[in-house]
Amino acid sequence: MVAKVIEATEMRVGTFLMLDGSAHQVKKMDTSKTGKHGHAKVRFEAVSAMTGKKKVLVVPGHDKFEVPMVDKRQGQVLSISGNIASLMDSENFENLELPIPEGVDGVSEGVTVEYWDMEGEKMIKRVM
Repeated sequence: MVAKVIEATEMRVGTFLMLDGSAHQVKKMDTSKTGKHGHAKVRFEAVSAMTGKKKVLVVPGHDKFEVPMVDKRQGQVLSISGNIASLMDSENFENLELPIPEGVDGVSEGVTVEYWDMEGEKMIKRVM
């Protein structure tokens, strides 16, 4: 479920958008206003929240984008096998198996981590 729909001119650096069915975060943005009868153009770079791949798009300023609902939750790591962490949600006690991202250090058994749920895709963000 998306939180809201915004126009391209309303986005800011750090905004999350749905592009091609997955959540992306805007890293750079530039708005250009064209001549007397033209439309504003927005050029932005977005990085996938899950894979880290970069996309560069140029769109008219009136194009609409969906902003995903970002649910920030906490869970306790139960076990680790390879780069997969098995954790239990602190609120509803649901068990999850999530990959440990490269930038997150200190994930070990028994620690509490923050994970994000964006439109059904879950990922570990940091150690609490």
